[in-house]
Amino acid sequence: MRHVISILVENKAGVLARITCLISGRGFNIDSLAVGETENPALSRITLVVKGDDAIVEQVKKQIGKVVDVIR
Repeated sequence: MRHVISILVENKAGVLARITCLISGRGFNIDSLAVGETENPALSRITLVVKGDDAIVEQVKKQIGKVVDVIR
């Protein structure tokens, strides 16, 4: 099943790399990835599309929330 994950993060170098490494480390392939600055230049939004089981995707979302630079 496909899941769309939208993440609001601080606009800092290395944040995207940490999040994508976390996802790929769990064995997920990222089907689609879009990143852009929001109206606030201090924040960026990352939108990911991944395939996987509901329970596993929930676990990944919880781990993404633990990354320091993730706002929401």
